[in-house]
Amino acid sequence: MNVLMIGGTGLIGSEAARVLIARGHTVRTLALPPVPQGAPLPQEMAITFADYMALSDEALGDHLAGCDGLVFAAGIDERVEGPPPIFTLFEKYNLTPLERLLRLAKASGVRRAAICGSYFCHFARLWPHLELERYHPYIRSRMAQERMALSFADADFSVAMLELPYIFGAQPGRKPVWLFLAEQVRGMPLATFYPPGGSAMITARQAGEALAGALERNRGGTCYPVGYANLSWTELLRIVHRHMGCPDKPVVTIPKGLFRLSCRAIRRKQRRAGHEGGLDLVRFADVMCANTFIEPALGAEPLGVSPDDLDAAIGSSFRLCLDILDGRREAIGMRGD
Repeated sequence: MNVLMIGGTGLIGSEAARVLIARGHTVRTLALPPVPQGAPLPQEMAITFADYMALSDEALGDHLAGCDGLVFAAGIDERVEGPPPIFTLFEKYNLTPLERLLRLAKASGVRRAAICGSYFCHFARLWPHLELERYHPYIRSRMAQERMALSFADADFSVAMLELPYIFGAQPGRKPVWLFLAEQVRGMPLATFYPPGGSAMITARQAGEALAGALERNRGGTCYPVGYANLSWTELLRIVHRHMGCPDKPVVTIPKGLFRLSCRAIRRKQRRAGHEGGLDLVRFADVMCANTFIEPALGAEPLGVSPDDLDAAIGSSFRLCLDILDGRREAIGMRGD
């Protein structure tokens, strides 16, 4: 299979490229420069540095010509905030460019697409009483992204939406998404105070396997909630503490009401700055304090995801965070390519 990947120099994209190449597929990518210093990208992956959003339909069609598969490992996540309505920004990076890519891919003869999405969509369907799509612009954008992408699926064009949870793993030269949590843990020297609940988690390698499996195995239009390990926040933080060099530091579970108060403070700060977040943090406390668990049978197993060392992946994530915080390493931030 000849595969075009959007975002192949990122953490997840590069892992998917590595898996696909190991399975005999050809991968080329469109990505924004620079390449993270020291990032172990697959040598066999052909890289074209370009802003795919700025390319003409004709230019994108040229890149898609001769491809059998398309991987979209790009976009922006819920951590982004900005002037309201923030949904406009999610639409710009997660919806509009993907719609154009899928339209051009289908016209170019591409037969399979695999797209990185969010596991919040799974819980928006599972917990309708929380009205997650209504109250959270980021979740609303991801649900709209799924509906749009699946509308392209037919007997000749398969579309797989991967509803990805927390992902751990480090790419040298690129800031991990977990930098905020490392700062929080350091900012609470006596104990780490965190709400109840927990989440599904996978490693970056498993995310890459899921993308590769989606291209190889999916038929039609399908959403795959991808999870492998399910950990409470306390279990996760104990692993984080160990890798941050404070293994005896206690984790104190705070009530949802107290956690919601801290969320109100963050929301007030956003509003003073004239910003809106991708999540309404006060309402999101209902999700944060729940067990957003996903069993492997729902997505990981059908896609052929294999076991991996989650502890080691968490460790690599947080050791890199410490190196960046302490000035031992320079790193570029995550971007939407």
